[in-house]
Amino acid sequence: MNDKAVKLFEGSNLVFIATIMKDGSPQLSPVWANYEDEHILVNTAEGRLKHKNVLRDPRVAVSAVDQNNPLNMTTIQGKVIEIIPDYDYQHANMLTKKYMGKDNYPFRQPGEKRIIFKILPEKVYVLPELKMNQDLNK
Repeated sequence: MNDKAVKLFEGSNLVFIATIMKDGSPQLSPVWANYEDEHILVNTAEGRLKHKNVLRDPRVAVSAVDQNNPLNMTTIQGKVIEIIPDYDYQHANMLTKKYMGKDNYPFRQPGEKRIIFKILPEKVYVLPELKMNQDLNK
């Protein structure tokens, strides 16, 4: 991925992941994510709809949008190549620090098991450098 796309995942920008439903329709979820070692890492819980969809079909699309400039964005097609247990909440806690400035994941539910989708980017699209009030005719 290019530097601009990587920077979007380094910031506390909300990320959206699209998975494929059994009937072929898309399913979209806002998530927390980061980029590490050439992979996008998305944290979720076992048994959620996106987890069930990925078990059946590992193809996903991911989009990250700069919270300060929605024209600074990336859209990525890829595959979940591994589902990693995060039962100790280490990754969830790291993302909580990134997104909320808190040390511990505050939404823990009894019996919940956190997991990480390890996504290999295959096609990456980054919007050219634009500003919200930029005159495109110049």
